Amino acid sequence: MRFARLIVGLGFGLGLMAAMAGCKSSSGPKVNQLPMKEYHLRGKIVSVAADGHLVVNAGPIPGLMAAMTMSYKLVDPSVVSELHVGDVITARVLVDDDPAGPSNPRLDQIVVVGQAKPDTKPTVKYHIPLPGTQIPDFRMVNQNGKSIHLGQFRGQVLLLTFIYTRCPLADFCPRMSSNFAEIDKGLKAHKSIYDRTHLLSVSFDPEYDTPKILRSYAVAHTGRVTDDDFAHWDFAAPSPADLDDVEEWFAVGVTGSSRDPGSIEHSLSTVLIGKDGRVIQWYPTNEWKPADMLAAVEKAAA
Repeated sequence: MRFARLIVGLGFGLGLMAAMAGCKSSSGPKVNQLPMKEYHLRGKIVSVAADGHLVVNAGPIPGLMAAMTMSYKLVDPSVVSELHVGDVITARVLVDDDPAGPSNPRLDQIVVVGQAKPDTKPTVKYHIPLPGTQIPDFRMVNQNGKSIHLGQFRGQVLLLTFIYTRCPLADFCPRMSSNFAEIDKGLKAHKSIYDRTHLLSVSFDPEYDTPKILRSYAVAHTGRVTDDDFAHWDFAAPSPADLDDVEEWFAVGVTGSSRDPGSIEHSLSTVLIGKDGRVIQWYPTNEWKPADMLAAVEKAAA
């Protein structure tokens, strides 16, 4: 498995984009036990320190502060080498909810939306699944031990996302599975549309996520038990030999080791694919809403 620090890909008219979403049970330094709140910022990097601090000139952060320039810790200091003065970023801001006021601001899920050094060469060049792009016919093995391939879903609208079964954070893989369960339930209420759609959850941890593990995970998260229950929603994993190609095409970056699931950090990638096998929309974060996605799937299947 390839482990990349930062996702970097070139999109038509979009410029160079980089993203890393943390899914790590032990990410960042241990802080006090104060409740945590999260916000989102957009701004330009003013300085980068080797000790894992960024000074960012950010616009207003709704609910937290007015526009200002200030220093932030990085939840994952190892990405500091991939960031440069002048980069325009979006990020999640985590703060401790201290009675005296918000404290210990730190940045996570950093996305470079405007790169100051466009000649920077990434270790891995990730493909951005832009609308209209034909998806490759990747092969995988599903929760029943059956070989499937993406081409078999031609004629159906396919909604695909990435997970791994040992993901410890509720906002990441479990949230994707919960969202998909809600979408599946919504689609089932309209049989004609249900039959023209399919859901696919793909694991990027095939060495651990065997068919037996995937099925157990699926039962726990969806309540599905019989083979018929999985007719509309597969849980599958590519072979270790094909994993790099799948991750790169769908812009899924992973760091850490499958031998230590607590060390794994990964980006998110959910893709809505039309009946013709072409991308309709790519969602690189966890911010999409099941109701909105359900409407998009129904529209594509109508």
